[in-house]
Amino acid sequence: MFDALEIVTTVITGLMVGVEFSVAFIVNRIFKALPEEAGQAGRAHGGRMLGALMPFWYITSVVLSGVWAVAGWDREGAGLVIVAAGLLIVSVLMSVLLLVPINNRSVTWTPENRPADWKEQQDRWDRYHYARVGVIVAAFTLLVTAIA
Repeated sequence: MFDALEIVTTVITGLMVGVEFSVAFIVNRIFKALPEEAGQAGRAHGGRMLGALMPFWYITSVVLSGVWAVAGWDREGAGLVIVAAGLLIVSVLMSVLLLVPINNRSVTWTPENRPADWKEQQDRWDRYHYARVGVIVAAFTLLVTAIA
């Protein structure tokens, strides 16, 4: 049963990392290459879709990592799992404090109502997102290492 917990936690967290990595290094670059209105509309739509899904994914990863840390307290690699869970908590805090406020504004933007600084806000979101991706990649790496 413990092996199943390790695998499920690692797979769910790894898939989340893959999606967020893709957003950072593929999807948003595609949107930036599109004509301005199309790129902004694509980001708004993506923000609505992923904004509805990602909170559950992040919380699930945190909860599963926490359960793993508690259940495997006396096992080898427990320290790595604890640090990974801590990093996932940091990523949730980053999301709530830095990324979600920008996302909540940008999902409503259209070419007619977007603010004058919309590009700067998107660039700020991207910078925060790159940092968050670094945090969750580190957490995922620790989870994988804890299994080995």
